Amino acid sequence: MSESKKPEYREDDSWFSKEQLEKLTPADHADREPLPIPTQMVSNGEYMPYPQTEKQKQVEARINQLADEASKKLGMTRRQFLASSGGMAASFLAMNEVFGHFFDIRPVDMFVPSAYAESGTPPNLFVLDTQLHTIRSSRNFNNLTLRAIAQGVHSALNALDLPDELGGVNTPWNPALRGLPNVSENFYLVQFVKDVYLDSQVTVGLMSNNTGAAIPDIGGSRPPKNVLESEAGEFLSAPQTAAVRDWINALAGSKRMLAHGQMYPGVNGSYPVGTPSPTNLEYMQWQIDTLKPDSWKGYTSATSAKQDLNPDSLMRRWTLDDPVVADPMYDLIVRNGHMLKTHPGFFNICIHKGLSTSAANDPSSEPLGFPTDIPRAAQKWPMLNFIIYHSCIRPGFWMLNALNDVNSGRLRAGVPDILWTTQFAVDSAPFENVYAELGTIFASCVITFPTVCAHILGQLMKFMGEDRIVFGSDSVWYGSPQWQIDALWRFEIREELRRQYGYPELTKAAKRKILGLNAARLYKLPSASEAAPRGVYKPVPADYAKHIPDSLKTILEFPGYTADNLSTMRKIYAEAGGTRSNTRYGWLRTRS
Repeated sequence: MSESKKPEYREDDSWFSKEQLEKLTPADHADREPLPIPTQMVSNGEYMPYPQTEKQKQVEARINQLADEASKKLGMTRRQFLASSGGMAASFLAMNEVFGHFFDIRPVDMFVPSAYAESGTPPNLFVLDTQLHTIRSSRNFNNLTLRAIAQGVHSALNALDLPDELGGVNTPWNPALRGLPNVSENFYLVQFVKDVYLDSQVTVGLMSNNTGAAIPDIGGSRPPKNVLESEAGEFLSAPQTAAVRDWINALAGSKRMLAHGQMYPGVNGSYPVGTPSPTNLEYMQWQIDTLKPDSWKGYTSATSAKQDLNPDSLMRRWTLDDPVVADPMYDLIVRNGHMLKTHPGFFNICIHKGLSTSAANDPSSEPLGFPTDIPRAAQKWPMLNFIIYHSCIRPGFWMLNALNDVNSGRLRAGVPDILWTTQFAVDSAPFENVYAELGTIFASCVITFPTVCAHILGQLMKFMGEDRIVFGSDSVWYGSPQWQIDALWRFEIREELRRQYGYPELTKAAKRKILGLNAARLYKLPSASEAAPRGVYKPVPADYAKHIPDSLKTILEFPGYTADNLSTMRKIYAEAGGTRSNTRYGWLRTRS
């Protein structure tokens, strides 16, 4: 249906048959006020909704009962109560009663807003978000699938509209995103700064990037041949990453942001004279000398490794223990150990692993996330810290497969075997230089699959310990990080699960470590309590947008600023002693 054609009747705006419509009622025609959380599947008109489950009926009835009682005591209408923090407290209480205890909430929180706030995130909480994303302004990301699933919109990530653990379909991870346009502007720099530094408790953020690009070719696309091709096709290049970091820190007058360097594994040596591109390792050395990365980001799943010195060969996927391309790269980083004096996280190797539901469950999928290459690399390079992003979770964003793993009865080391996260936690336990990161793995299950969330956090703490887990929100794909910070602070692992599987308690002290203190140790940053007397972390001003200089707008390819990133990188390489290339490409970007 075109946007200009509006349905005259509600029935016209659906794919239901007449017989199906007879069984349905518009959700907004409910007899009572809408509740803070969904208690029955709501269809968008593309599929027939499941009937309300018995447990959902119990949750709805209990919320309504609590709302009736509390609103009378508080002298307000039910609608007013349900729209307040008390209504959310009532929802958490009802969920705990019906589904088991997952959230830290008390009856008093329904009546006293300050009590509800008191049990929430403390104002002095130190948060180091180790995975943040923005995109260059020349990239069009309208209708991004990652934002769609967080909004609760039908997307390819749950193409069959399967229900979550609580019976809902397309339940929003972040309710604040519901109804907002899914457009590129929500991922650009201006919105990014607001989401992270004005609308959340993030103290320090780590600007991340990726090394995955596909190059248009006859009949489709191909992997890049060199770093010039790859960087120009990505959502954020290494120079752009560093430029955002430097501007935010200058704006705040303090270290509020760190930046990843891009990892491009490759063999030692140089391309033939006249080749208009540096080798992978030459480019990494250029980053070290020019951009001063705080740590490194790599994607074994991306075609980012150069296995020879033929300038026309295509980049390939790689493994962490690959002696041909990975070891020379690690050696390069270690040989530049002098960087640790000014950038203490320089030896932190952050690796995307997982989100690969269709991958084979065997070592052939090591580049995609199968974790058996991690211990081998960690043992060979003990001076490096391997921080495994997404904790190797095999399911891609929709965690029904992980719930099926939990319910399958299949165990590993006495706990439910969640592919591939359980194996990662068990096998990495002996290696103190391996860490688990929570980007997306937490966001994708805390609201919709809380049992999976409890097992994941429990297993990471049981086998790796609370000192080796770091928080990353993968924002701004899922909006401001604050909803994840709030959810993690209130989340608890049920006592019966702890007894049955030996999971440690998710204490407030453990949450402080996970949300920031562990990463602060890895990057040698002072915590909030240590920094407060010295004013180490200063606020980003509210009028930040007017302080964006033209030079940064040019680097990030704002509309109206003519220098595209390929031209910028040619200039940089020429100044660094390379040969300029006058070749211009049109780029497409794909995810692994």
